[in-house]
Amino acid sequence: MTLHTAGHRRGVAAAPHHAAAEAGRAVLADGGNALEAMVAMAAMIAAIYPHMTHVGGDGFWLVHEPGGKVRALMAPGPAGTNARVELYREHEAIPTRGPLAALTVPGAVSGWALALEAAKALGGKTPLSVLLAPAIKAAREGYVVSASQNALTTTHLAALEKSPGFAEVFLADGKPPETGATMRQPALAATLDHLAQAGLDDFYRGDVGREIAADLDRIGSPVTRADLAAQRAYVTAPLSTRIAVGTLHNAPPPTQGLASLIIMALFDRLRVAQAEGFDHVHGIVEATKRAFIVRDRVVTDPDRLPVPLDTLLDPQRLDAEAAKIDRRRAAPWPHKDDKGDTVWMGAADASGLVVSYIQSIYWEFGSGCVLPRTGVLMQNRGASFSLDPKALRALAPGRKPFHTLNPALAVLKDGRVMAYGTMGGDGQPQTQAAVFSRHVLFGQGLAEALDAPRWLLGRTWGAARDNLRLEPRFPDRLVDRLLSAGHEIELVPEPYSVTMGHAGAVVMHPDGSIEGGHDPRADGGAAGV
Repeated sequence: MTLHTAGHRRGVAAAPHHAAAEAGRAVLADGGNALEAMVAMAAMIAAIYPHMTHVGGDGFWLVHEPGGKVRALMAPGPAGTNARVELYREHEAIPTRGPLAALTVPGAVSGWALALEAAKALGGKTPLSVLLAPAIKAAREGYVVSASQNALTTTHLAALEKSPGFAEVFLADGKPPETGATMRQPALAATLDHLAQAGLDDFYRGDVGREIAADLDRIGSPVTRADLAAQRAYVTAPLSTRIAVGTLHNAPPPTQGLASLIIMALFDRLRVAQAEGFDHVHGIVEATKRAFIVRDRVVTDPDRLPVPLDTLLDPQRLDAEAAKIDRRRAAPWPHKDDKGDTVWMGAADASGLVVSYIQSIYWEFGSGCVLPRTGVLMQNRGASFSLDPKALRALAPGRKPFHTLNPALAVLKDGRVMAYGTMGGDGQPQTQAAVFSRHVLFGQGLAEALDAPRWLLGRTWGAARDNLRLEPRFPDRLVDRLLSAGHEIELVPEPYSVTMGHAGAVVMHPDGSIEGGHDPRADGGAAGV
């Protein structure tokens, strides 16, 4: 599968694993729409890329409808009924692995159900059994272990192997599976097969939900059957901001979509004229710092926001924030990082339906807990809660955790609609800004924009320092200029580093043609019909 494809008329799918992109392409080829294609991709990626995402996680959608309306489909799972601070009294912070880390309801499948309701309203007719069939086959008959699954299993083995069910499903004779080996998830295959017949609601309120709840109770998770039964995805308006080239949309809280919008709004106000120079990189890095300060002050459960978010995207306020950026010097930056393993996927079809979707279990393999009766790998998104009852993101039953997840979508003045995104925790808004600025603001081809060297501000992926990391393909003169401006620079050894995320995009052009691309740093690509 190629990393970039263009000129398609019926549809395009892009994903960080080639088999997921192919699952989406096949649905589009058979007359399905982009929402149906995305459900097939979401299930498939859980079966073949489990270190990055699974059905035990959450998901967020941005959907550009054929008539031009943009909606956000939100599928976060709240903290369980028993997820009280007292449960963690022997811990200084919420554990990141094990049963006490599996403290939030998995919301992703409720998002699939809501997406299929929307798909049906737009004329979709593909049976659920057809959409889930590729994932069922891959989970039952086996998938090929990627290099990233091998590497991340090896790196985090000591923490993961202690989680209930992990070793039985994701280790081979007690060791990380080799790259290229075949692995199976038979319990997941059976679960998906059951859902294909009984419907997705069964995951929460049927036989599957009962089995999930029983396993969660057995291992000591704070999530109950009543919590599962109460889970519903919901539709809301996206957050939006206008810049010179068009309108940018992103998901509202509990996601960090606000930060992604602020970064691009501030950078747009800097009026940088040329890509790849100091002004480009320095401008986005400094905009990121200001955006993260705002994000960490306000983004939490949507029912507990301290200020109306519209005020933070007010043009006058953004003007004032942009004016505070020093165009020559780096602002001081120690900042609490947030890591995360995630998948972004995109799809578009001939009707004008464009989908930006992100699905995650948070850290690599999430909590590490695999429920034996269903094969569900539970997320550890609840680790973003605080045990301080006075904190912005204080833990309490029913509250939604903070999400680094944020799917992006832009409606441009030239008639294009672009869905884009990436994995990577705190890196998500930064990589979105790098790809969007290169492709849209500076006119680079989509493949070039996804391939170009990237940077990351922060201390993600276990790094010891809170610095600005660059891929080594940047020219020496730019690195020297950033150093002289006060940035603490570290060059990562890999020319294409997974640290910088797995970015992708699909673009609907005004003439009706569709293109898509995905990152050389991942295992995927784009496919169209």
